[in-house]
Amino acid sequence: MADEMGSRRRARKSAAWLAAMAALLLVAPACAHWADFGLATVEVYDRNDGSVLPVYDKDGRRYVVGTPGHEYTLRVRNLTGARILAVTSVDGVNVVTGETASPDQSGYVIDAWGSVEVSGWRKSLERTAAFYFTDLGDSYAARTGRPNNVGVIGVAVFRERERRVHVAPRERIAQAGKDAPEAMPASPPDAPPQSQPSAPREEARAQSADASRIDRTAKTLAAPLGTGHGRSEASYATRVAFERDSTTPAQWTAIQYDRRDNLVALGVIPETRYARRMPEPFPGAGGFVPDPR
Repeated sequence: MADEMGSRRRARKSAAWLAAMAALLLVAPACAHWADFGLATVEVYDRNDGSVLPVYDKDGRRYVVGTPGHEYTLRVRNLTGARILAVTSVDGVNVVTGETASPDQSGYVIDAWGSVEVSGWRKSLERTAAFYFTDLGDSYAARTGRPNNVGVIGVAVFRERERRVHVAPRERIAQAGKDAPEAMPASPPDAPPQSQPSAPREEARAQSADASRIDRTAKTLAAPLGTGHGRSEASYATRVAFERDSTTPAQWTAIQYDRRDNLVALGVIPETRYARRMPEPFPGAGGFVPDPR
């Protein structure tokens, strides 16, 4: 009987492990549209089409296609069991304060395993001005004299500093105040080294390497897209305290956006006419050579 019960327990554990693995496999494809770096995922949601914009990878950078006139939302999901801070920028402008963006500025605090939807420029604790894709000249950044970084969304994620509580042993508490000098608090253990994210300088070098190629295609590109300062809508927020555990972000996320034609011209999206496919040696019936189109 004991062997039979042990076999049943082992079978249940095996079934539970297989179920967990199946859940992981089911969850993974759902992240296909997200920029995922471990602490948080970032996705761009087209509010007009009601769809998440697919992310295209090229040379270590991520791109999405923006449609002029369409409103969009940024969705940031916390993948950890602790609160995080997401400092968010659009076109090089902080979406909360309107300042030229820097990681040490205000952002959105996201609860453990929670998410936040950022649909516009924050005007107050009750309202925002909607994001929408628009021409460069109509973008909020250009209209406030800052057009140089139009076309990119950034999220800098910070972990929250853990609050450590040190309890002295009872015997030290009892002795302190009798004949012992003033007790010094025990030194806290050294904090584990934080993994430093790769500096933006690496991205700058990659951009420099591509500069000549971009210059060659510049004449064929349409005007780049920016993000406008759209309609006012209700969006409620509250102020909360958050102490960062480091001065540098634990995660950087950058998603560039532009018109589809521009991304095709830059080689980010394969042109439909010349998209890679399996060639066929005899794709058509016989006959004679026709004139080219």
